[in-house]
Amino acid sequence: MTKPSPRGKTVSANPYDMGLEKGPANYMALSPLSFLERAATVYPTRTAVIYGDLRRTYDALRTRCRKLAAALASRGIGRGDTVSVMLPNIPEMLECHYGVPMTGAVLNAINTRLDAATVGFILGHAESKVLIVDREYAPVVAPALRDLSNPPLVVEVNDPAFDGEAIDGTDYEAFLDNEDKTFQPTMPQDEWEAIALNYTSGTTGNPKGVVYHHRGAYLNALSNAFATELRRDSVYLWTLPMFHCNGWTFPWAVTSVAGTHVCLRRVEPEPIFHAIAAHKVTTFCGAPIVLNMLLHAPDAARRPFDHICEAFTGGAAPPSAVIEGMERLGFTVTQLYGLTECYGPSMICAAQDEWADLPLNDRAVLMARQGHGYPLLEAVRVGDPETCAELPHDGESLGEILLRGNTVMKGYLKNPEATDAAFAGGWLHTGDLAVRHPDGFVEVKDRSKDIIISGGENISSLEVEEVLYRHPAIMEAAVVARPDEKWGETPCAFVTLAPDAPDTSAADIIAYCRDHLAHFKAPKTVLFGPLPKTSTGKILKFELRDRATNLSTKDAQL
Repeated sequence: MTKPSPRGKTVSANPYDMGLEKGPANYMALSPLSFLERAATVYPTRTAVIYGDLRRTYDALRTRCRKLAAALASRGIGRGDTVSVMLPNIPEMLECHYGVPMTGAVLNAINTRLDAATVGFILGHAESKVLIVDREYAPVVAPALRDLSNPPLVVEVNDPAFDGEAIDGTDYEAFLDNEDKTFQPTMPQDEWEAIALNYTSGTTGNPKGVVYHHRGAYLNALSNAFATELRRDSVYLWTLPMFHCNGWTFPWAVTSVAGTHVCLRRVEPEPIFHAIAAHKVTTFCGAPIVLNMLLHAPDAARRPFDHICEAFTGGAAPPSAVIEGMERLGFTVTQLYGLTECYGPSMICAAQDEWADLPLNDRAVLMARQGHGYPLLEAVRVGDPETCAELPHDGESLGEILLRGNTVMKGYLKNPEATDAAFAGGWLHTGDLAVRHPDGFVEVKDRSKDIIISGGENISSLEVEEVLYRHPAIMEAAVVARPDEKWGETPCAFVTLAPDAPDTSAADIIAYCRDHLAHFKAPKTVLFGPLPKTSTGKILKFELRDRATNLSTKDAQL
């Protein structure tokens, strides 16, 4: 309701709208850059970074981030420019998460396992002005740069832990030493400004550039801190690639509580167990493949530890057998759910008090669900993909996971059609099919493209995989559809046997599945060997679907 003012202007009739405007005293744009400033001010001598023998305090981390920002600014980098980085989980990667946006520029962290053509596409599409790269990736970066009409300035990180040929670029440490001493870090004028650009895997066509804003990064980082219960004494081990959704925003989350970052160049069992024991690691994140790797690590690679280490996993539902095994090793496992378009985690399977009294097997089944929305995500819905209408919470009605809130991307860079499709109906469409149980917990049943339709019946590949992971000889498993003349499609299982597994045949595995599933859900085809994966540990099911589609009868183990 409005009313005319004495001067003829229309003003709000709500007294709380009059004379109470935003100003510099009561409003500032939210940005995770403020986390580093506070941590370094309040806890300047606290250890911020551990990497091998290296130790850096928060004051030293802030200094290096500012020097990086100043060096970039002195080369003309500023608001709206893109700075790409191709680095492992080393301290310089953490520095880039602060130093790059301190200039107003956008951080583009590139998957370190991509091929030269894809890296070249990303650098061109993002219009990168600078590329900060570890020399390990020279064989990929060199051809990627040759094909660019306007290549970026190359800054080379020479990590002593890697002995390889140098890239023809400016040395990172020399770059930092030549910064502009008068530089002052830039905070965003508007929290909607872009802070990061992350490219999807691009399994069909070129990858899409997902744009994050300062507000979303700030809120999702705090959401991480709340959900995973990070504290000042938290010690976070970097097993999750920082290039993946900006490390699920944990580079900012850990700093928000002044925790300690333990950097790790290689994700292997021995250095992980060593770090957990030596540094009293409290928390780490990773795909189920990381948990599986630890679970099947040889005794020589393991080190005992006498504290609780919490593992947060996502990217795929962890089989309950993996959760059980990790608990026996001394870890607690919590399932997260998310995707690149929502800054990484957006749901968590928050354990309920009454679960503690359940047998481990029953508890693990509940813990493998995706759960509820993250603390600072506004809404999660299992709904009709076309109308977005919410479906019953009956554990049976299959719909799409839809998300809404401040921790959803701005959109896809230079791709309005894909952005509009992703936001159809006012929700972010995830493409994941799920049910919602009467207790409110969401459980993913499959990607929409991974559902197997056999004789008119829907078969969840995840349900079949859950059974396969319980087979004592199987270390990894993935199930996809194989064309079938009679049934339309039938399940095709790809399995990797455990190193010490006894001889196991396809017939043995099929019989096991028939003992634990409805017979029509059991695989009709089983193939053995390593599974193709992304750098973040996700199994490349599109490759397996191609194999299954092109599989001749004589090649199949039936």
